[in-house]
Amino acid sequence: MSFTMHGVAVSGGIAIGHAHLISHVGLDVPQYGLLKAQIPEEIARFDAAIQATLQELKELRSNIPASAPAEFDAFLDLHILILSDPTLSTVPKELVETQRVNAEWALKQQMDTLLAQFDQIEDDYLRERKADVVQVVERVLKSLLGHATLHTLGTTSPDQTSILVAHDLSPADMMLFKQHQFAAFVTDVGGTTSHTAILARSLNIPSIVALHHARSLIRERELVIVDGSQGIVIVNPDKTVLAEYKLRQSQWELEKQKLKRLKTTRATTLDGTEVELHANIELPEDIADVKANGATGIGLFRSEFLFLNRRDLPGEEEQFLAYRKVAEEMHGFPVTIRTLDLGADKQLFGSENTSANPALGLRAIRLCLAEPQLFHAQLRAILRASHYGKIKLLIPMLSSLTELNQACHLLAHAKQSLDDENIPYDANMPLGGMIEIPAAALAAHIFAKHLDFLSIGTNDLIQYTLAIDRTDDSVAHLYDPLHPSVLQLISYAIKSADKAGIPVSVCGEMAGDVRLTRLLLGLGLRQFSMHPAHLLAVKQQILRTNLPELPSLVNRMLKTEEPERMHMHLARLNS
Repeated sequence: MSFTMHGVAVSGGIAIGHAHLISHVGLDVPQYGLLKAQIPEEIARFDAAIQATLQELKELRSNIPASAPAEFDAFLDLHILILSDPTLSTVPKELVETQRVNAEWALKQQMDTLLAQFDQIEDDYLRERKADVVQVVERVLKSLLGHATLHTLGTTSPDQTSILVAHDLSPADMMLFKQHQFAAFVTDVGGTTSHTAILARSLNIPSIVALHHARSLIRERELVIVDGSQGIVIVNPDKTVLAEYKLRQSQWELEKQKLKRLKTTRATTLDGTEVELHANIELPEDIADVKANGATGIGLFRSEFLFLNRRDLPGEEEQFLAYRKVAEEMHGFPVTIRTLDLGADKQLFGSENTSANPALGLRAIRLCLAEPQLFHAQLRAILRASHYGKIKLLIPMLSSLTELNQACHLLAHAKQSLDDENIPYDANMPLGGMIEIPAAALAAHIFAKHLDFLSIGTNDLIQYTLAIDRTDDSVAHLYDPLHPSVLQLISYAIKSADKAGIPVSVCGEMAGDVRLTRLLLGLGLRQFSMHPAHLLAVKQQILRTNLPELPSLVNRMLKTEEPERMHMHLARLNS
């Protein structure tokens, strides 16, 4: 039977292949009774699953790619330690024997008991380890239930047309993902800015999240079409639909090949106006994609990704080496490093969100000002790296001049400490601020007087303006970059920067959405920063655009109130 599912599109393209299902601990665990004579065999089956999982983790640890973050080694060591503890390796066997139940159910019972105990622990770090217990139990259950894991998929699916279907992806699974040549993946959960979505875009393969029931409705080896541009999954398509999507897939691949020819072409409109196209990165390893797509700078280095999924914090030296590597490899092109944007959906390993509204709590510059030693180490590392390239410093989530003044004071202190040690740095390193809170957008003319550049973070700006959690798929349909208030705020921020004579860029998802390229150009934007995979398509749109034709229609859009008319104007703008 053929059926269609709709989710949130996070990476474009079309993939056609057979489903490979990845299990999740949230799936139903069977429960059934045993005869006394069956107990020894059941215990042996449990022991075999424990040993198979232990061997799997050890093999993962011994085959960690050289490019993988250092924290994965510690991550796997912790999971091996948990698996070897008697509370997981022995107690379930006792439950099998005393309750005469199957091993899966006994393990699930013991996991629930352990998680309840973890909730009673006062220490935040220890309490958060319950997530590791869940992931370890998940691996053992996969072995008991006979489900595939990413570790085993390399042998069960040697072709490159497999569609990975999962409820979600754990950090260990994400680490392995790049070793397997999947055509696409779909997950039940996740938002457009979740780690799953970020991974999908970095791999540049069709991907959809927030499908809710894909893992339970799609069966192993069923034929699946993934339309990553429209957020559509078609299971068991009929011949007509399959033929249509094969044609679309060929056209998509042909367009991708054509776009590669634009790599060295300057981003200039038909009337001769030059536009800067920069790239967003999470880690130094992303530089290869930046160069492959012809970016002329790094518009956003999300430095917090150096801090995620690890038990220890990167010190000044480790950060310095990462920032210096990016600066040197960009060979004189600008590199904008955003200071830590932790908090909300990006937490340090072992920390816990105690705020009822973490997106509105202690995050980004607020967190850095509350942790001056952490901030001091990062500022010193960025300053030191500025000696080796054209680095610009970007402060996230500014809402008041008080925050900016405090950040500038700490920056001056970091500079003085380097001067005292005779360590070289760029004394004129540009300082910028992110416009991602409505209050900051409305006060953009004030910030523009005190900063060297502005960067509009549209992801959070839309979230805060419309009161929508951008990681919650239940309200994803309300996330609207064309909302009149959003466009008014972006327009005002751009005009404020222009009036002050300083550069302004957009570094959120809007910058990489080719449907919005002409709209942003018409608002006066001349610097875009996006994921490298979107850069050539945006460049192509710029090359086809005549700027004098844009202002009148864009001004009409700024005065439009009805969503239908807004989309009509956008269609005309892109015709």
